[in-house]
Amino acid sequence: MREKWKSPVAVTRSSLPPLEEYVEMLKPLWESAWLTNMGDYHEQFKEQLKGRLKADNLELFVNGHMALELALQALELEGEVITTPFSFASTTHAIVRNRLTPVFCDINGRDYTLDADLLEGCITSRTCAIVPVHVYGNLCDVEKIQEIADKHGLKVIYDAAHTFGELLDGRGVAEFGDMSMFSFHATKVFHSIEGGAVAYRDQSLGQRLYQLKNFGIMDSETVEYVGANGKMNEFQAAMGLCNLRHVEEEIEKRGRLVKRYRERLSGVEGIRLCPENPRVRSNHAYMPVVFEGFRKNRDQVFEELAQRNIHARKYFYPCINSYACYRGQFDEQGTPVAARISRQVLTLPLYAGLEPEVVDLVCDTILG
Repeated sequence: MREKWKSPVAVTRSSLPPLEEYVEMLKPLWESAWLTNMGDYHEQFKEQLKGRLKADNLELFVNGHMALELALQALELEGEVITTPFSFASTTHAIVRNRLTPVFCDINGRDYTLDADLLEGCITSRTCAIVPVHVYGNLCDVEKIQEIADKHGLKVIYDAAHTFGELLDGRGVAEFGDMSMFSFHATKVFHSIEGGAVAYRDQSLGQRLYQLKNFGIMDSETVEYVGANGKMNEFQAAMGLCNLRHVEEEIEKRGRLVKRYRERLSGVEGIRLCPENPRVRSNHAYMPVVFEGFRKNRDQVFEELAQRNIHARKYFYPCINSYACYRGQFDEQGTPVAARISRQVLTLPLYAGLEPEVVDLVCDTILG
């Protein structure tokens, strides 16, 4: 019988502040009975995030998907949007739900972000925007993407769900593109239970984003847009404020675990890790491993870990352009690198409270 971990190990686990700290934050909510509709905590959280993310303009939302969907709606786009099939479902769904047509650009095989060298080949007369994804905390080639966007007059909206607090040459991720969407889902490095935000460059978009998340209401008697209910409530904002106090410590803990994974798995034939980018201050969001020519394939490793009570994730698999809901609409063979990586990649357990012994057991299982 193979050694099993004493209790199930998930691929991630939510970091939580001390319970008494969160409970203390809730007392004013009971006193005021102001639980939602942009209360004090909402506004405090918004201002603190601006500083943390180096964002001049920012709006909060109930979750990351609604943030992205309404960000696209705010830009009043029409036509085609270039994006990546190697992402979570939300990215493409937000495009389609805005009645825009996704055009899938392949990824590069190094860090799995949109391949900027292929980008111009995807542009047509109907292209209106680009929605690249910073994958696993790996930043896209923001300089080249912006150069191409400027050349063709396109908007750039980043899905930055994986990149909370990251810096590129000292600049915040929120500073790139026209907009960046951040997710504060409970599984992320930083969370507010659920939640999301849009950082945006054009200050004039602020009022529209606000109105779109509040049913399109302009004032007590005027509803100008067909908006949604995308508001973040006070309980979410309170959790976000608590977690902001501890996020740097959480990132440091994750970094130590990533270092251990790299010590054990780097240089092993058939195992490929994402290269570290010296220009980026990483948040250590994920630990992706690609099995390419290793003596065990991805699915075998997945099953062996499961036998030891350790649950990794095939993330992202399958690619979005092969989803059942989009069957027959896209050429799945048109993005071969994304298709290949999706069959080979496994994200290993990683969260601040993970025992280092689990990291060693994971590595022993892979290498054994």
